[in-house]
Amino acid sequence: MTTVHLPPPALSRSPFSVVDEITRHCLDPTEPETVHIEVHLPEPPHPDRLRTAFLDALRRHPRILMREAPGPWYRRRYEWELTAHPDTDHVVTFHEPGPDALPRARARALSQAPPLSLSPPVRLEAIGNVLVLVVNHTALDGPACLRILATAAELYGGRDNSPAGGGTPARPENHPQLQPAGVGLAPVARVAHGAPVAPGNGMLIADLPVPRRPRSAPYTVNDQLMVATARMISEWNRERGTPPRPLRITMPVDDRPRGLDMPIGNGTRLVEVPFREEELAEETGRLLRRTADRTRALKSLPRPQLGHGAALLTAPVVPVAVRAALTRQLRRAVAPWTSTTLLSNIGRVPYPLDFGEGVGRATAVWFSAPARMPRGLTVTTASTNGRLHLALRWSGALLGPQDGEHLRELFEKHLNSTAEEGSSP
Repeated sequence: MTTVHLPPPALSRSPFSVVDEITRHCLDPTEPETVHIEVHLPEPPHPDRLRTAFLDALRRHPRILMREAPGPWYRRRYEWELTAHPDTDHVVTFHEPGPDALPRARARALSQAPPLSLSPPVRLEAIGNVLVLVVNHTALDGPACLRILATAAELYGGRDNSPAGGGTPARPENHPQLQPAGVGLAPVARVAHGAPVAPGNGMLIADLPVPRRPRSAPYTVNDQLMVATARMISEWNRERGTPPRPLRITMPVDDRPRGLDMPIGNGTRLVEVPFREEELAEETGRLLRRTADRTRALKSLPRPQLGHGAALLTAPVVPVAVRAALTRQLRRAVAPWTSTTLLSNIGRVPYPLDFGEGVGRATAVWFSAPARMPRGLTVTTASTNGRLHLALRWSGALLGPQDGEHLRELFEKHLNSTAEEGSSP
């Protein structure tokens, strides 16, 4: 009898999205494209149970079990190759708690991206009662990986971790009279240089009260955060004698459902909220209402994830290597018009992240987004238990740790000014 050796079944593949491809083109080894998610729990989870629950959660969301497929230089697309199991035994690791353990884990989160060549492009580090999830942002975003953590919590503790409020964010209706006003074609403000110390990213996290606002206010906490961010940068630049320029703040918008059917990947679309310098000097209440009109209109407008230009740039007409070179050249050319900063507000964390008896539910959740130049600074917020968890992340080519401390002071000052407005009749 002749033995017939059949080839292994072909692995399922899917093309990179527009966001995936643009990010892949512009990777810089000195500033890894990582998302850091940090979850604090009342008690440390059991190592074996946590590893089992997290790996099972990956299988419940198979789109996360993927790696970049190899291909020739002349291919027209990058592709993800889906795998049945992780490629490495080090998806979940455990570290002894100590005074330097968590700072070291945070430093790794900013400097060591999970490789795209191994499935999955994430890693989970447990340091006592703190979980640090590190995500390669070329493949996945923060909200998608938070969904994975919620599934892992449910599998670990057996408690319902369904999202609050039905699990699908409401999309604002578009109102023609609320079309946002732009800031023209002039170059936008950059964050003024401070005292840069080293390559890579630095980060500061803080725990603040969620700002007050009247129940009937026409603006949201997100609008208060937007105003605080714009005024923080404006004052920072004035202190350094930078000529006034309009600001644009990039804001991710996520319309995906939050349940088990949530699409996993880079699913947010980016909009840019403009501010003229004279607007930032307005009375706070008026600025909040103006910002609310603007963000509501921007959220409601149909738009590709990175705009029509990016969709055209990633069309598979020429080899991907050619598009990569063109993308990098364009990125350098348009740097003066790149938005001033990015504000990513997760809002109230939609899942309880309850790991059950003996561990409990999350008491704090921090996120941080990459802060490559030319922006060089990102502001990320989330809230749990009435507290606002703020992460400032910056490029070491732009700012240093003391600069981060001062920016936090400015942010807190201007956020408090919105709360004072919110507490007035």
